[in-house]
Amino acid sequence: MVNIGRNLANAMIVPELRNRILFVFGAFAIFVVAVYVQVPFVNIAAWQQILNQGQFLNFIGFLSGGALQNFSVIAMGITPYINASIIMQLLTVVFPEIKEQMQHGGEEGRRRVGLWTRWLTVALALVQATTMTVALNRANVFETGALDIPVWMYLAMVVLTLTGGTIWLMWLGEQITDKGIGNGVSLIIFVGIILRYPRYFEQTAQITQKGGIEIWSLVIFALIAVLSLISIVFLYQGQRRVPVQYAKRVVGRKIYGGRSTYIPLRLNNAGVISIIFAISLLMAPQWVASYGRSSAWGWLQAVSAFISINFNNTGFWYNATYFLLVVGFTFFYSEVVINIMDIGDSLKKQGGFIPGIRPGKPTTDYLQKILHRITLVAALYLGILAIMPNITQGITHVTTFYLGSTSLLIVVGVALDTLNQIEARLAMRDYRGFIKQ
Repeated sequence: MVNIGRNLANAMIVPELRNRILFVFGAFAIFVVAVYVQVPFVNIAAWQQILNQGQFLNFIGFLSGGALQNFSVIAMGITPYINASIIMQLLTVVFPEIKEQMQHGGEEGRRRVGLWTRWLTVALALVQATTMTVALNRANVFETGALDIPVWMYLAMVVLTLTGGTIWLMWLGEQITDKGIGNGVSLIIFVGIILRYPRYFEQTAQITQKGGIEIWSLVIFALIAVLSLISIVFLYQGQRRVPVQYAKRVVGRKIYGGRSTYIPLRLNNAGVISIIFAISLLMAPQWVASYGRSSAWGWLQAVSAFISINFNNTGFWYNATYFLLVVGFTFFYSEVVINIMDIGDSLKKQGGFIPGIRPGKPTTDYLQKILHRITLVAALYLGILAIMPNITQGITHVTTFYLGSTSLLIVVGVALDTLNQIEARLAMRDYRGFIKQ
């Protein structure tokens, strides 16, 4: 904590870093203002009733800082961009040329992939906004009776407004990345999550004062929250360092190599992606249940009743399925992100080897074995962390404070990444100052 405070103080002294940090906070202020700019002719009371019926909508609203709850111009948040980025990463498995552009295409290749991601974001935002607008219009959320224009024109305006809000957030995130500190999109999600916490504290305090929540429940809730934060920090910082030795090479009169280093294999390579995938799949049964309640078919009503009873967030089957999906997606995404074959080939080309392991296929098999072991630990941890909020609510009965595993992972990950970038820039400044002297 002392080093963090010292680095932040030093960063505010350096003009370049101070300007970057102030730019980030200025972008945060603009984002907060946009959260409260509402789309006109929306029945907020009817919209709140729909929000209370869907966990997934509350989750999206949580990431948007309450913009979805207010039905503001940025109600969809940055989620279409997140989905587009995930799809582009998954496409690298199907289309190797995309991976080639990302890894070996240089600045031009990365710019091209970034352009594809933006266009995919626009397409996903249009689809999501259209689907959302049509469904809400059928639910009488829009007060179209007070309009002086045709309803279809108003609905088209809502679609374009929501899509434009997402595109604006994507642009704002890129500006933060270029002119600020850290990843802009991640920081937007970060501040969106942080904005919800004061409201949760207020609601919890009010219910506690009225006797709705017992003190021991709050103490247990706080302990679980602190332990979760500490464990997440260890998860993000944890890595398996595989020792590597480089053989000496004589080129002319110079000797190269002969040094020892290591390959850092991170413990958590999937981040929050596996949890997001699992939540998306678990929403499908709930959509079926909501549709089946009003169906005229008896068997569909029976299926809807079964899902409502067993697939709520406090049920055993829901949490068991959630746990298994997170574990499976963690393994899958780690295989996508970490290419052991490339690491083995790179070591072989550079004359590096792992002590006690022969180069080539034995090295690849050894690294794959290590990756599977550490991924198993991360997958089990993420699975437990994913269902922990539901278990916590069942034990403490604190339902006013949403302590989501995904939000905690994002907050800790973004904070650590931003602090590391500040520290790296300070180190680079000191290094340049030493060279000038």
